[in-house]
Amino acid sequence: MRTHLQLFEPGFTTPFESAFRRFFSPMRFETDVPALEMRLDVSEKEHAYVVKADIPGVKKEDINVRIDGNVVQIDAEVNREKETKGDDGKMLRSERYYGSVSRTFSPGLEVDETKADAKYADGVLTLELPKKASDAAKKLAIH
Repeated sequence: MRTHLQLFEPGFTTPFESAFRRFFSPMRFETDVPALEMRLDVSEKEHAYVVKADIPGVKKEDINVRIDGNVVQIDAEVNREKETKGDDGKMLRSERYYGSVSRTFSPGLEVDETKADAKYADGVLTLELPKKASDAAKKLAIH
């Protein structure tokens, strides 16, 4: 049984016009391996900041967190490999990405690095960054 269904493409009525439009549309090459991007969520509690950083595919040994006052830096080394093999086991394509990613941010108050905690599970790094207790204002004696 033959059907007479056609793809509706507003403004293009002939197959030539449709092919012409697809020729100039943006293309993505499969050989492009996207670089790793680290996305952050930073929330504030009464006594601490909570940071969630998406770093999928990275081993926890390859993640470094540095705290200096109110500056927090997260670094990660990335090693991604992807292989495509044919039916007989011969490699047809290999894609590799090696590199590093880093994010630096500054929460409002200084962080108490001695009480900070970091956990990494399922590609998400979670930091609990307690706020440093501020010294109470001192009253100066007048001599």
